[in-house]
Amino acid sequence: MTRPSGPAGFSSPAVAVASTRLTDAAAASLAIGSLSLCLMVTFAVLSSKLGAGLPIPA
Repeated sequence: MTRPSGPAGFSSPAVAVASTRLTDAAAASLAIGSLSLCLMVTFAVLSSKLGAGLPIPA
């Protein structure tokens, strides 16, 4: 079995498709989104723990 002489698949050199500023902005946006999601989950867990400790009004 012989191998073709030209490049095949993903063996070609990588080419930059986005600017550095765009990449940094996307990374910052993901970081802010994950931080806000973490804060929302923390708030939900704490509020459910507080709510579980309150007596049920009859």
